[in-house]
Amino acid sequence: MSTTRSLKTDKKQLLTDTALTLFYRQGIHAVGINEVLKVSGVAKKTLYSYFSSKDDLILAALAARDEIFMTWLEQQLAPANSDEEVITCLFGSLSDWFHDRVPALSPFRGCFFINASAEFSEENTAITDYCCEHKRKVRALIQQHLHAPDEVLLDSICLMKEGAIVSAFVGKDLAAAEKCVPVLMTQIRKSG
Repeated sequence: MSTTRSLKTDKKQLLTDTALTLFYRQGIHAVGINEVLKVSGVAKKTLYSYFSSKDDLILAALAARDEIFMTWLEQQLAPANSDEEVITCLFGSLSDWFHDRVPALSPFRGCFFINASAEFSEENTAITDYCCEHKRKVRALIQQHLHAPDEVLLDSICLMKEGAIVSAFVGKDLAAAEKCVPVLMTQIRKSG
């Protein structure tokens, strides 16, 4: 019985992983269910036994990326012993991601949650709500690692993080993350 359950779980995971890879690389609207089936090698009937619609598969892909990203980000921020180190750890890690030095997140194609939200905007609130929740979780994680409660600093870090991601992807400015560090360090010195 456990072998049967394991095979089912493996196929569901394979579908989710395949969808995430294709959606992130090509865009969600550009990838149809048939392409996910072809690449994964899973039968259509099996897909629909796990996911009642493409939207359910998209939500599973978002959940998978959320878990991967949050685990990675926690590992990157864990060594920080000061607000300055939070900033250098965060933006150094973003730079590694932008330069495809993070196998779990690479190759860099921008933020999957920004991209998904842009593709769906108001047409699917479950998807845009999930994207918004991911951003709240990232903010909460950064806040958890800051050593002094400072909403202005937290806002600045989060806004610059988002701007760096967009600048690196849309503007092809792979040095965007490094440019944020001195600005934020100046803000810490002025407020301290």
